[in-house]
Amino acid sequence: MRQSQPSIFIVDEDPAVRHALTFSLNLEGYHARAFAGAFDLLAVTTFPSEGCFVIDQTLTEMNGLEVLARLRARNVLLPAVLITTEPSGELRVHAARAGVPLIEKPLLTEALSQCIRASLGKAKQ
Repeated sequence: MRQSQPSIFIVDEDPAVRHALTFSLNLEGYHARAFAGAFDLLAVTTFPSEGCFVIDQTLTEMNGLEVLARLRARNVLLPAVLITTEPSGELRVHAARAGVPLIEKPLLTEALSQCIRASLGKAKQ
């Protein structure tokens, strides 16, 4: 595995989603790491300079935007993408205010991959 691969940090409580996303993103050439919950990700002390978070909005411990706020408070500025089922209008507004794209589950299209590529491209600018 090359060191230059961007790291994708996946947080989703559903093991099937974690496995599918990890497998798919690794095939796309990323270094995907999956976490079962918010606190598992927040326990990571250092993050690479290039990467992206894919965070489920509906986690048990806290929601995805709260996870992202905690990361930002630690000055972890990697781009992020929220994933969720049937997002409300209010959630869409909050995600937009936070500058975080929101992708709806089920993840049946290339929308997530396209969003990750776009986020990584913006982070390099």
